[in-house]
Amino acid sequence: MAEYIKIELSKELKDKTKTIIEKSAKGKIKAGLNEVTKAIERGNAKLVVVAEDVSPIELVMHIPILCNEKNVACSYIETRKELGEKAGLRMATSAIAIIESSAENEIKDLAAKIKELKK
Repeated sequence: MAEYIKIELSKELKDKTKTIIEKSAKGKIKAGLNEVTKAIERGNAKLVVVAEDVSPIELVMHIPILCNEKNVACSYIETRKELGEKAGLRMATSAIAIIESSAENEIKDLAAKIKELKK
């Protein structure tokens, strides 16, 4: 587990994250570290997903901290490649921010479960 990962997600929560990403692929998603950071800072992000295999880790270490400050749920997925594929992108990405999605209720449910884990 990378140093920037603050919580250990169960397989169930990781699968739920993947499902939400797939459902949101037709919605509005911001991909890439700069776009994700801007979406969090502007308060547009509903859910942020970060890949666990990012190297160097300094690139993404600020994202969970920023999510915590702005009260945005932050989840994780195993690889950059898988994150890109699930989000409907042609290439791998280190992080995505879901702005609009048809899975709003599922995002709220996942956010509540992640918040419980932080306690």
